[in-house]
Amino acid sequence: MSDTDSFIDEVTEEVRRDRLFLMLKRWGWVGGAAVVLIVGGAAFREYSKAQDRAAAEALGDAITAALETEGGADQAAALAAVSADSSGGAAILKMLEAGALAEAGKTGEAVAQLEAVAINGELPLIYRHIASFKALTLQAGTLSLADRRLQYEALAQPGAPLALLASEQLALLDIEEGNSEAAIGRLRGIAADASVSPDLKDRATQVIVALGGSLEDAAAPEG
Repeated sequence: MSDTDSFIDEVTEEVRRDRLFLMLKRWGWVGGAAVVLIVGGAAFREYSKAQDRAAAEALGDAITAALETEGGADQAAALAAVSADSSGGAAILKMLEAGALAEAGKTGEAVAQLEAVAINGELPLIYRHIASFKALTLQAGTLSLADRRLQYEALAQPGAPLALLASEQLALLDIEEGNSEAAIGRLRGIAADASVSPDLKDRATQVIVALGGSLEDAAAPEG
């Protein structure tokens, strides 16, 4: 390589360095800002998580203290005084308050609390179905069998959170109507379901036997 070529290469490299320096001087703040945003975002997420944990712990402590109150009416009042920052926390409070009201004999108020949760479309389905289920159990002596069946059937749809528990209630309604065959068929379906809990399976098989069915039939799907 000639001295001229070498000189040209050096000059070219120097120009490149100068251009890079100018670009960094002009746009380097963008990279710095990006770093600040990334670090700041991570710090904010950690702060938010810590705040959420603190709020959840505070709510849990307040609920525990309220549940230690003696007497259903006083316990319901203590729970009503607790505030929750999230819709889920508020729903749990309402359901707990409903339980205390029911214990105090205030069934109508308890059902009203549960139905308020059940119709809240902003809540996850599991919250709404639990509230509906509890409201139905409290109205066993006041709602007609047809009304209870209609509402339990809505909760027993395949894939619903409380489908098997609702199916168990439908079987009990079958028994109430004197239709043991329908009840046994429904209970066999519950016992054979892959997601059935041990307690629910035990209850289903016990009722099947009490109705004259067999454990063998309950242990395997029909067909």
